[in-house]
Amino acid sequence: MAQSIAFGIAGKVLEKLGNVAYEGICSVWGVRKEFAKLKDTLAAIRAMVLDAEQQQARTQELSLWLQRFKDACYDVEDLIDEFKIEAFRRQVLERGSTKRKVRHFFSGSNPLAFRFRMGYKIKKANEMLNEIATSMAKFRLTQKHETNVIHRERETYSFVKTSSVIGRDEAKQDLVNILMNPTDENDIPVRPIVGIGGIGKTTLAQLVFNEESVKSHFELRIWVCVTEDFDIKQLMIKIIKSATDDVWNDDNKKWRELKDLLCGGAQGSRIIVTTRSLDVATITGTIPRYDLEHLSYENCLSLFLKLAFIEGEEKQHDNLVKIGEGIVQKCKGVALAVKTLGSLLRSTRVQHEWEVVRDSELVKLKQKENDILPALKLSYDHLPWYLKQCFAFCSVFPKDFEFGHHRLTQLWLANGFLQSPYENEEPEDIGNRYIQELLSRSFFQQYEDYLLFTKFKMHDLVHDLALSVAQNEVNSCNHYSTGNVRHLWFDLSKQDASQLPNNLGCLQSLFLFDEEGKADSESLIAEVISRSKHLRVLDLASCSLEQLPNNIRYFKRLRYLSLAYDGNIKRLPNSICNLPSLETLDLVGCRVIEELPKDIRYLISLRSLTVTTKQTRLQENGISCLTSLRRLIFSECENLEKLFEDIQNLTALRELYIHECHNLVSLPQGLKYLTALELLVIWNCEKLDLIMEELELEREEGGSLRKLAVRGVPKLESLPQWILLGSIKTLQHLYISNLNNLWTLPTWFQHFTSLQNLYIINCPKLSCLSEGMQHLTALKRLRIGECPKLNKRCIEETGEDWPKIAHVPDFYCGDFETTTNDK
Repeated sequence: MAQSIAFGIAGKVLEKLGNVAYEGICSVWGVRKEFAKLKDTLAAIRAMVLDAEQQQARTQELSLWLQRFKDACYDVEDLIDEFKIEAFRRQVLERGSTKRKVRHFFSGSNPLAFRFRMGYKIKKANEMLNEIATSMAKFRLTQKHETNVIHRERETYSFVKTSSVIGRDEAKQDLVNILMNPTDENDIPVRPIVGIGGIGKTTLAQLVFNEESVKSHFELRIWVCVTEDFDIKQLMIKIIKSATDDVWNDDNKKWRELKDLLCGGAQGSRIIVTTRSLDVATITGTIPRYDLEHLSYENCLSLFLKLAFIEGEEKQHDNLVKIGEGIVQKCKGVALAVKTLGSLLRSTRVQHEWEVVRDSELVKLKQKENDILPALKLSYDHLPWYLKQCFAFCSVFPKDFEFGHHRLTQLWLANGFLQSPYENEEPEDIGNRYIQELLSRSFFQQYEDYLLFTKFKMHDLVHDLALSVAQNEVNSCNHYSTGNVRHLWFDLSKQDASQLPNNLGCLQSLFLFDEEGKADSESLIAEVISRSKHLRVLDLASCSLEQLPNNIRYFKRLRYLSLAYDGNIKRLPNSICNLPSLETLDLVGCRVIEELPKDIRYLISLRSLTVTTKQTRLQENGISCLTSLRRLIFSECENLEKLFEDIQNLTALRELYIHECHNLVSLPQGLKYLTALELLVIWNCEKLDLIMEELELEREEGGSLRKLAVRGVPKLESLPQWILLGSIKTLQHLYISNLNNLWTLPTWFQHFTSLQNLYIINCPKLSCLSEGMQHLTALKRLRIGECPKLNKRCIEETGEDWPKIAHVPDFYCGDFETTTNDK
């Protein structure tokens, strides 16, 4: 039996109960005996959980019992966390005034009241677990052990990029010919591509969309996803924004309305539609549909071997290739199944593990229309439990949703999903590791790979799988749970408030949207969160609130709060600083916020802070007191002239972004002391003078800067020595763009021996590369664009600077369509 989520959560709680820190808590609060009972009962039940997971499909009663146990584990975890929250409160008190300490003593949080309250809660938790243990006896469960979990080594999380697609050349050429052929029709020809889920419809459409002859033939190319909730206005916005993916809606009237809108396009326009549904193909198509055939066995085997082995390695493993042939036969020509299982097996050379996959009953199942791909379920079953939990959580996002690695990591962290066997591993690094593993197993698809961040999506079939394994804990768009909802996505522009579930007592994550202002968001939010005492994530992006609900100060478990792009809120209540567990605060795009809360220094757990404010100066002893900060962003702070001078106090800071701060004139001198800083972005700050600092700041050794991006700083004439010289041995990525007065690269540039990616875009005065660049042997990618003088010197073979860069394997010099999104 593979690892189950319930088994894993129980193990995590047991680990917390046995942790040295919690042993100390037991002594301080006198709860050792009660916690020991909890631990013993929990361990006894957990021993039988794997058998229960295996048998639950046979009886609804057992399935309900298992859910009760999982809910109980969450409750015990919350109970343990209350002690951690109390410890945070005491830390805040140490920073506070006498008045704050007196107020604390007479509140319900004073030590005597807290001990009494927690003693009662532990007693109730013991009673609950005892009931679950008693009812377990009737199921006659036996102890089972974990098997069939394919683990990955820590060093092998590289994402397998399938740079070429196998077996679709003929289909691609057929479609390209159709697009190019002239037609006498007045209407725009619409050609549907039809096939079962995972067969490669979208991949084929992408091949055609990105074919060079198609790019040159069509002045404008648009890629858009039409989902189940087909809204003409929203879809036209999507088309304008050129979003992506399949067509799902089969409403004939709506399609005709959309086509009428599109018919105003230029003569010679064409539309390709990809869909699983024959009904959709009939409604949308004006010319015969293209039925996409299954991949041939030979092509499937080539794809499988490419993904399961490093190139040429298969020759050393004839036994595994033979097993792989059997696996490929059972994939029945479905490309996604081949890709999923090939990616799954890439990390193991143990013959038995390959045989388990080949002999699985799931692989033998025939895929039905709109069914979850059996190979995907098999791959999911082989995930370790902590990845299952993270993956299932992603079902809260709507289909076709784009998410970035930082946001997803912070959401996982807020929900307590990040686990590591390594004592000092940063949560952000754990999250990135999880993302890479889910990418490598094809549960995520890399959608955009920008220089500084990456965006991901989930294939529709993968999203279906995530919903099915979330087991009623997720309530997302068009999916309504009947169980204890723990994660809720609700869009008031598409859903009526009456559709909100009643069972919100266990809610941990709330994503609420109201871009069109259809509802009384403030009263609704106040009502929802008053029913959600366990809330850890509150995402109110684009809700346009004028103020936060007063009761938010009571949510001591809240770890993630986003008010991103709220154009109405002018001030945050100071009571927000009473949230001791808050790890992420996102105020990006809140352009009318007049100032940050005066007691912001009390947010001692904050790891990520994104600020947009109208302030000209930031208070001292404010943000600089947040010593847990790992990521700090100032975005669109139009009036900001200076940052706080005591920035050197942020000794754990790893990422600093300064974006669109047009009146910022200088950076604090303490910046050079941030030895943990790995990423620095300075973007479109017209008045910023970086050179001025050279007179005051000396080189600081021991830096750890790995990525630097500087764009739109017109005063910059040469690269800032005080930022760069301390990171000569660590810098891997450098992006410089729109630097109108940059005229030279320094002579010490040749010493950046770790540099892998270099982008030089729109620097018109830069006339040559620095001497010695041929010594940058780690440099793998070089992009030079819109630099007229430099472009001429870097012409392949004949340019004067060509010998300096001839060793770079991935080189491009010329004009860029989009300089910031270049891959």
